[in-house]
Amino acid sequence: MGKLKMTVEGEEYEIPFGSTLEEIAKTYEERIGKVILGAQLNNSIVELFRPITRSGEVSFITLDSQDGLRIYQRGLFFILHASIRKLYKNYTIKVLHSIGHGVYCEIRENGKNGKIVEPTAKDIENIVSEMNRWVVCDYKFQKNELLNSEAIELFASTGMYDKVKLLKYRKKKTVKVYEADNHFDYFYGYMPPSTGYLKWFKVVKYGQGFVLLLPRVVNNQVVVPDFKPFPKLSGIFLEYSRWLEIMDIDNVGDLNEVISKGERSVNDLVILTEALHEKRIAMISEEIRRRKSVRLVLIAGPSSSGKTTFSKRLMVQLKASGFRPVTISLDDYFVDRERTPRDENGNYDFEALEAIDVELFNKNLVDLFSGKEVELPKFDFVSGRRTRGSKLKIDKDQIVIVEGIHGLNPKLTERIKENLKFEIYASALAQLNLDNVNRLHTTDIRLFRRMVRDSKFRGHDALATLKMWENVRSGEEKNIFPYQENADAMFNSALIYELPVLKIYAEPLLAVVPDNIPESTEANRLLKILDYFLPITNIEDIPRTSIIREFIGRSAFKY
Repeated sequence: MGKLKMTVEGEEYEIPFGSTLEEIAKTYEERIGKVILGAQLNNSIVELFRPITRSGEVSFITLDSQDGLRIYQRGLFFILHASIRKLYKNYTIKVLHSIGHGVYCEIRENGKNGKIVEPTAKDIENIVSEMNRWVVCDYKFQKNELLNSEAIELFASTGMYDKVKLLKYRKKKTVKVYEADNHFDYFYGYMPPSTGYLKWFKVVKYGQGFVLLLPRVVNNQVVVPDFKPFPKLSGIFLEYSRWLEIMDIDNVGDLNEVISKGERSVNDLVILTEALHEKRIAMISEEIRRRKSVRLVLIAGPSSSGKTTFSKRLMVQLKASGFRPVTISLDDYFVDRERTPRDENGNYDFEALEAIDVELFNKNLVDLFSGKEVELPKFDFVSGRRTRGSKLKIDKDQIVIVEGIHGLNPKLTERIKENLKFEIYASALAQLNLDNVNRLHTTDIRLFRRMVRDSKFRGHDALATLKMWENVRSGEEKNIFPYQENADAMFNSALIYELPVLKIYAEPLLAVVPDNIPESTEANRLLKILDYFLPITNIEDIPRTSIIREFIGRSAFKY
């Protein structure tokens, strides 16, 4: 049927109709010195092994991009799942959560809430050996489109009941199933061309399972960083796993089953989820009470982590314990606009620590804790200048609560004695997986929250949120995540039922993102995630003190 014209960075290539982009990618890869894993054709992601039937603009997806890392990660999960199934006939793999530059996984008995089987050093060696065999054999990935009923029958016959339950509630009539060397699997998202691309990884024993370490590109070199444990973060993930066991929910299929039973079942789930949140906040309050020297509570977390509602609920719990806490807004300590640092693109970097008048902040705190009255600043965001605010004096038994992204950075409170401080990291730290190998990234949960809040309260559409998100994430990587293990306590703000609620707000916002712009790829990816969830449409029973009210509205707290 003739030739197709592909334009790559202004250069034209011709390929036969129905051929793939893999050969062009290999040529281009040698030129740019980067690992290419996929492509965008006219703003739509296409796999390098997909037959192409239309001409267009091509940009390649490399390992050093977010989409490239996702593609690589799925490929690794595929060969990990296949390796475990071959090595351990009655067991499966459960991919749980990210930790550092890797993902924590467990080997479990088949079936819902299957018993954990702790691997030995020899088991780890065997897993690595089998995964490397897949890499050396360089099996090609094939994508087969099956009827939903056919896919369910296929996965039921191979004992993958987590996928059976997930597909049961999916609206689409067809399912795309990947296959390599007679191993069939289902993933949302895209795959690399073959298993030979997946040569960078490490497997490290950790806890009752292991960590699959993922590659990073540093100075144009692909490296697999050494594993660094995060004991506090790991503890939160284990707590979340216990919560799921209490609610008898193992994956999104289980959640959809609860929703399908009707309003009463959903209401019971909401009540239990909120009770677990409140219990955790009360435990943190009690820990503060036990540390009798605490005068300053610092709360930090990334964008849309729910830290504002958390701080207000913590204040309520502290009051219930007999404290009289006061709050200070870190936003009022912004330096005047002309003194604000700029990023590498010349834009104001409001998330840099240098955008805060750290010296004045420390002086005010020292004066307050020594019994002096201080005049707090007030920042005028319209003029970009600081003005005089209200006066404050506190008693010796009063606690000051400060919420802001730099709360865990030691430089923010360098003049305050450590025994006076109690530091809390709050974020959506864990989320329900789609099935045993398809996990949801907590970053995506926060993006859904941000998108809904931006639309309802800040006058921004989904496109505006998507455009700013990369910069937001960059600031988090630099200013927040390096300090999360400094926290005295962590709060997981994720709600098991929140995506079915956010779905009814986020879907219409994402649906109108134009198809002819780069952000459409991300919008379509997010829409596909929401497609796995049945909606929760009755939000009247969600408590007005819930974290999710910060994003969907009608919160009992004033912001």
